[in-house]
Amino acid sequence: MHSLTEGKPLKLIIFFTIPLLLGNLFQQLYTLTDTVIVGRTLGVNALAAVSLATTLNWLLVGFAQGFTAGTAIITAKRFGAGDLRGVRQSMVTTIICTAALTAIMTFIAVVFNKEILQLMQTPQAVMEQANIFLTILLGFMFTTMSYNLAANAMRAVGNSRAPLIFLIVAVFFNIVLELLFVVVFSWGVAGAAFATVIAQLISGAISFVYIYRVLPVLQVHRQDWHTSWSDIKEHLHSGLPMAFQNSIIAIGAVILQTALNTLGTDSVASSGAASRIDQLATLPMMSVGITMATFTAQNLGAKKYSRILEGVKQALFVSGSWAVLMSILEINFGHYLIQFILGAGSQQNNVLALSRTYFLVNGGPYILLATLFLIRYTLQGLGNASVPTVAGIFELSMRAFAGLVLVGLFGYTGAVLGSPLAWAGSLLALTPAWFSARRKLTKLKDGQEVDIHLEGR
Repeated sequence: MHSLTEGKPLKLIIFFTIPLLLGNLFQQLYTLTDTVIVGRTLGVNALAAVSLATTLNWLLVGFAQGFTAGTAIITAKRFGAGDLRGVRQSMVTTIICTAALTAIMTFIAVVFNKEILQLMQTPQAVMEQANIFLTILLGFMFTTMSYNLAANAMRAVGNSRAPLIFLIVAVFFNIVLELLFVVVFSWGVAGAAFATVIAQLISGAISFVYIYRVLPVLQVHRQDWHTSWSDIKEHLHSGLPMAFQNSIIAIGAVILQTALNTLGTDSVASSGAASRIDQLATLPMMSVGITMATFTAQNLGAKKYSRILEGVKQALFVSGSWAVLMSILEINFGHYLIQFILGAGSQQNNVLALSRTYFLVNGGPYILLATLFLIRYTLQGLGNASVPTVAGIFELSMRAFAGLVLVGLFGYTGAVLGSPLAWAGSLLALTPAWFSARRKLTKLKDGQEVDIHLEGR
C-alpha cells in the first residue's frame, strides 16, 4: 500500500505510473503475441480474423473492465480519507456487482457473437476463424475480469507493482502456451484464444491470493459480506458511466471496423497489425492518465486540492512530451515493425504500404490523445462520471462519421482518420468541464469540504 497524498506529486506520479505502464505493456503483449504468432504461422486471413474479433471483444469486455475501474475510484477516495472499513465494503460491493455484470455479458456475447460478426460484414474468408476465436475469449470472460477487478483494487490503495508482476507471469504463460497450442499442436486460432484465457486465469488467481495474504486493507472478512442499496447505488453511479464510456467508444470502433471490412482482407490485416504498434506507443499516455485517476481520488478524499492541480500540470508535461516523441518515431520507423510481424511476400507488401498511411494519419496528432487521457481520468477521479460519458458519445459520433462517410470518400485513409477525429471530438466535451473543475479546485482551501457539484453528482 502507498498513499499518494504525501510527497512530491511528480515523483509519486512517475513511480506509480512506471509499474502501471509496464503492466499495460505486458497486457498489450497478449494481443501482440497473438498478432506475431498468428501472422507468421497461420497467415493474413487468420491475422485478420484475430484482429476484428479483438475489436468486438473490446466492446463487450471493455464494459465490465470500465466498471471495475470506476468502482476503484470510490475505493481510492475512501483509502485517501483513511476509511479502511469503507475500503473493504467497496471491495465487497465491487465483487458482487462485477460478478453479476460479467455473467450477463458472457451470456449475451456467446449467444449472439456470430450474428454480430455478420452485421459487421465480416469477410467470409475469415468468418469461421473469427467466430471460434471470439467464442472462446468471451465464454471465459470471467478470467479477464478477475484480474482487472483485483488489479484495480490494488492500484486504488497505491499498489501498482503487484499487478505488474502478475501480468509478467501471465504473459510468459501466454507466449509458451500459444507456441505450444498453435505451432506444436496446430490448433489454429483456437489455440491462440485458449492460451490467452489460461494465462488470464493464472494472473487473476495469483492476484487474489496476494490480496488475501499481503494486503490487509483489501482482505474481506465474513462480516464484510453484506452491502446496502445506497452503497450499490454509489458504486453503480461511478462504475456504470465508465463502463458505458468504454462501450460507447468501442461501438465507434466496431462501426469503423465494419466499414474497414468492406475494403478487403489486406486493409483489415494492416489496421490490425498497425493498431498493435499504436497501442504500445500510446500506453505511457494512458498509464499517466490512469495514475491521475487514483492520484486525484486519493487527494480528493484527503481534501488536498492544491496537490491535484499541481499533479495535473506536471503530468501534462510528461505525457505531452512522450506524445511528441512517439509521433516522430512512429511516422518514420513504424513500418519496420510491420515488416517484422508479417515477413516478406507480395500480399505483405500491400499491407505494409497501407500501414504507412495508418502511422502518418494516426500517429501525428498524439498530443490530442495525451491531453484527452489526462483530462478524462482526472475528471473521473473527481467523481465526474457524466462528462467523460458525453465525451465518449462524441468519440462514437466521430468514428461513425469516418466509417459511414469518410471511408466511402477516401477509402482506407478515411477509416484511419476515425481515431484522430474521435480524440478531437472528445476534447470538445472534456475541456470545458476541466476548466470548470479547475476553477472550483482553485477556490477551495485544503481541508475544506468539497462542493458537491465538483464531484459531478
